[in-house]
Amino acid sequence: MNAQNKSYDNMDVENFTRYLSNDSVQLVDVRTPEEFAEGHIAGAKNINVFDSDFVDEAEKALDKSKPVAVYCRSGKRSADAARELTENGFSVTNLEGGILAWKEQHQPISY
Repeated sequence: MNAQNKSYDNMDVENFTRYLSNDSVQLVDVRTPEEFAEGHIAGAKNINVFDSDFVDEAEKALDKSKPVAVYCRSGKRSADAARELTENGFSVTNLEGGILAWKEQHQPISY
């Protein structure tokens, strides 16, 4: 398979926050339901990247015609999720540093 050099975008917290102000952006927390329950970004859908049917679940829950923003704890799992989703036709942006960076920047958390 011929992979693109960079199939999705990475954004720092400041740019990600601005990006989320666009109403059409679909926010996805790709951590486990347990991690999600410990605090997440407001408005996020929880679709666990570790689930074997991750892409199927995303295709059911998300609109491919709208941009998707993903995050996890530190940015690694969401980078994997971003790659998978992009390969399946989504336009994806990943939060660099994940929710740890989000909290470091004193951004709000929902429970």
